[in-house]
Amino acid sequence: MNTLRLRVFPDPILRENTEPVADFGDELKDIVAEMVRLMRVHDGVGLAAPQAGLSLRLAVVLFEDTLHVLANPELLSSEGEQDGEEGCLSFPGIFGNVRRPERITIRHRDIDGTELETTVEGFLARAFLHEMDHLDGRLLIDHFSPVKRAMSKKKLLRSRASGEEGQPATL
Repeated sequence: MNTLRLRVFPDPILRENTEPVADFGDELKDIVAEMVRLMRVHDGVGLAAPQAGLSLRLAVVLFEDTLHVLANPELLSSEGEQDGEEGCLSFPGIFGNVRRPERITIRHRDIDGTELETTVEGFLARAFLHEMDHLDGRLLIDHFSPVKRAMSKKKLLRSRASGEEGQPATL
């Protein structure tokens, strides 16, 4: 498989809606392995396929030594609220407070195509929802106020123009 590369704002693929994963064969396993490699290289906890340049409804989250493969995820239920700081590999150096549900249940397929219902809470719920946002073209900055969104875009574009890398984000 060709090596994937991290896509950073304003790459247009980050705003695209994604296509469902249909084939759960060896090619998907190669894609997942490459996404995990890319995520680790950039010190991330999660990565959605559009961040790797692929228009697929696919995300990976690595938390407490457990790899979660989310193919075709859909939110079934949510409860409670939590506020917390989030960053994003596609927005290096940009962080902001985001309100998300405390506990969620999703339906998804794993790397072999087995349909699962998974309930998670706290940080893992936050990570799943962050990556699922990417699959619908929703970005971290979309959760910010208009002023913070504009400042974040300007900061990122300025740092990219000057060749700075910024600090890697955690989600």
